[in-house]
Amino acid sequence: QVQLAESGGGLVQPGGSLRLSCAASGFTLRNYAIAWFRQAPGKERNFVAGISWSGNTFYGDFLKDRFTISRDNAKNTLYLQMNSLKPEDTAVYYCAARDGVWTTDVADYDYWGQGIQVTVSS
Repeated sequence: QVQLAESGGGLVQPGGSLRLSCAASGFTLRNYAIAWFRQAPGKERNFVAGISWSGNTFYGDFLKDRFTISRDNAKNTLYLQMNSLKPEDTAVYYCAARDGVWTTDVADYDYWGQGIQVTVSS
């Protein structure tokens, strides 16, 4: 059974850091295009960062080098290191995987985690 499980979210002050993890089971993460998306209340789910099966990384334009996506093949786990967090980063963060070419389109992804809340507030 294919599963993705996020962890590492929570409450952080502006300017702080968090590292999200996404553990995959039932499939081999490195063979898929994988990505992080986020969804703020009342807004659409948007692309944050992605990594292709070959290891190339891609980021949303708004990030300005604050976030880093990485993958640990031995642990079959995806990560998102988030630095210099801002209140506007508050959202539910999702990891997703697709068996195909990397894209930023939510509709293209086959597998999703349950999401994890990240709140940036003083």
